[in-house]
Amino acid sequence: MYIHIPWCVKKCPYCDFNSHESRHKNGEIPENAYVDALIADLELATPKVWGRKIKSVFFGGGTPSLFSAEAIDRILSHVRMLTPLEFDAEVTLEANPGTVDAANFVGYKQAGVNRLSLGIQSFNNAHLKALGRIHDSEQAFEAITLALNTFEQVNCDIMYGLPRQTLADALKDAQTAVQLNPAHLSFYHLTLEPNTPFYRTPPSLPDDDTSAEMQLEIEILLAQHGYVHYETSAFAKKGKQARHNLNYWQFGDYLGIGAGAHSKLSYHDKITREVRPKHPKAYMEQALQGKAVEREWTVSADELGFEFMMNALRLIDGVPVDLFQQRTGLKIYTLETAIKKAQSKGLLEITDGNMRPTLLGQRFLNELLALFLI
Repeated sequence: MYIHIPWCVKKCPYCDFNSHESRHKNGEIPENAYVDALIADLELATPKVWGRKIKSVFFGGGTPSLFSAEAIDRILSHVRMLTPLEFDAEVTLEANPGTVDAANFVGYKQAGVNRLSLGIQSFNNAHLKALGRIHDSEQAFEAITLALNTFEQVNCDIMYGLPRQTLADALKDAQTAVQLNPAHLSFYHLTLEPNTPFYRTPPSLPDDDTSAEMQLEIEILLAQHGYVHYETSAFAKKGKQARHNLNYWQFGDYLGIGAGAHSKLSYHDKITREVRPKHPKAYMEQALQGKAVEREWTVSADELGFEFMMNALRLIDGVPVDLFQQRTGLKIYTLETAIKKAQSKGLLEITDGNMRPTLLGQRFLNELLALFLI
């Protein structure tokens, strides 16, 4: 289950997520009203997932740590009442280092959150300023220390390829991260997404060769410190992979509630997708009127192959070939032409019933995926 909290203190210039700066009176957000809408949405959606066990819950945003521990507790209480949430389910909450305090972290844990994901991005104040972040390096250290003292599972998001960033700068961020020793690290290359200020007015970024060297050196450093590179941008200590994200990459089902949230739900004869209204005000109004889903459609057989591969080939070790039929209902031979072309280009390999991108395929993932577009 994915639960979207759409508000931020400030919108970052590189961000194309469905997030909105809080412009309410006194800077407050309509927390109670939004939780009411989430609960209404969940009640409407429950029949679609009736009897299915919920193995993970992820609070994403926006900035979920803007919400009080009481609000998170109220949401999770209704999740437990309305769905068979597994006893050991992974429950993750994203937090911005500029919006956390000790009492909230303890409250989140008491509510049932057992994994915290911190949007650090960099430990360099100049780079944080260039990215429009509301926190500084001191707050980043404080947030990580507090998180590690409160939660067993902590993830830190770091970015590289930043404006005017050097290879040495990127490696210093990575070295700082591994010294702090969280269970999970995510390293993302900054990309210029359409409809963002960075896209309209691009900053001065490292060239492709420098960015590629950053990626390679970061991967080597993390491996030396016991982090397993298991997904394009994800590294974890042994047994500490993000279960919620693994479900996405293995083309599993998920229910998304909240403004702009997406769902993927499989039935015996079809796979459907849903999307909720993006704007918080419209979402709250429609959810409370019993119309939380804005659009629902069936994924065509022609699209399933690409959608499966778009997720599965992000995994460094790939997936069993049999998983394709299990998840899509289609035979693997429907992708035979694309698979052979990918193999001939040295981008994909199949051994012992497992399909995975080669090292070249990992480096040129977009080119590999393009082969599966029909």
